Amino acid sequence: MSFHVSKMGLLKMSASIFPVIQSISNGCRSVHMSQANQHIIKLTRLRVVDNSEIGKLSMAEGRPPRCIHVYNKKGIGTIGDKVLVAIRGQKKKAIIVGVKQKQSALTPKFDSNNIVLIDDNGTPLGTRIHVPIPTILRTILKEKTFSKGADYTKLLALATRFV
Repeated sequence: MSFHVSKMGLLKMSASIFPVIQSISNGCRSVHMSQANQHIIKLTRLRVVDNSEIGKLSMAEGRPPRCIHVYNKKGIGTIGDKVLVAIRGQKKKAIIVGVKQKQSALTPKFDSNNIVLIDDNGTPLGTRIHVPIPTILRTILKEKTFSKGADYTKLLALATRFV
């Protein structure tokens, strides 16, 4: 079976379909058609899960922090990586404690990209972490504590629940 459409017939079809496509696209100006990022790169929105003042204020006003830089060679953040974030007009460092991307075995997958804000020397800005953090984070941060010189043991002490 073969179909033959003349140039005139094709023009008539496109002229009748074009207003429908245009009306659909005019009504959907605020909808993004690209897929959400499932890995942490530059300009990824993150969720602060500790009770630091700056974190609570930014999440309450609906302007979550964005990643500016990932401190590793690949440039893609995973659990335990340190990132630089822009939050309420300031630059702060944070540790990733949960990601949406597909994980290896024995590492849980979270619904959002979670961070805990820290100082330059590794001390957390908050005094409590609201969400459970993965158990594998203990081994990852203990490695980085001895090799990098920063003290991440306080961050692990703040966590009340592990998954």
